[in-house]
Amino acid sequence: MESRRECGVAFRLDDGGIRGLGVCMSRVVVVLSGGMDSATLLYHLRGEGYEVSALSINYGQRHSRELNAARSICEIARCDLRIVDLSGLAELFGTNSLTDHSMEVPEGRYSSSSIQLTTVPNRNMILAAIAVGWALSNKCDAVALGIHDGPHTNYADCKLPFANAMHAVAQTCDERKIAVLSPFVTWRKADIARRAVELGVPLHVTWSCYQGGDVHCGRCGTCIDRREAFEACGLVDPVRYAT
Repeated sequence: MESRRECGVAFRLDDGGIRGLGVCMSRVVVVLSGGMDSATLLYHLRGEGYEVSALSINYGQRHSRELNAARSICEIARCDLRIVDLSGLAELFGTNSLTDHSMEVPEGRYSSSSIQLTTVPNRNMILAAIAVGWALSNKCDAVALGIHDGPHTNYADCKLPFANAMHAVAQTCDERKIAVLSPFVTWRKADIARRAVELGVPLHVTWSCYQGGDVHCGRCGTCIDRREAFEACGLVDPVRYAT
């Protein structure tokens, strides 16, 4: 039996599923953006024996190109995918460069100012809540998020306190308890890149760039973060970059 921690809550891997809080979890909804982290999460959970479905959400993001990536990932993985159009939410998110197309996407490594400009208020809680609703309606056991903390990606909804809070809420929002798993929350980007290569994730079809063009711009914070992750572990990123 293997012991580990998911979302700050102790679980035991046993009989092909995770047993935690008295429930054996085997059916999981992965919130799939189409990026490297969530694609790796999907393959990571399938490799551990979960039955996985994927949920992608159009929330009006500039880089909606990532939804095509999500389709490609699921076609290759032969995984059920549901894409939900909630683009009308964009007008509620105020001034940020991901949903307000009149704003320019900041270039360069992540900084406190670029984090503010690329923060979609409460995004991960909204996506997780929708995924929990779908998971409950389909009698799934858990929802999984590909969030991870890092020295540069200082987003509040990618940190362990957020992961713990979402898991706690999911335990109380319905008569049937459901878990929210964030197995990468304490990993660095390089750890995820290494795991992706180990699992054979189709990284060439994933999409990370905030610009949403035909190829990754190579200049925005997420492009730089991704490139540096591969460089840190001596691996080659198969996606194309404009610069």
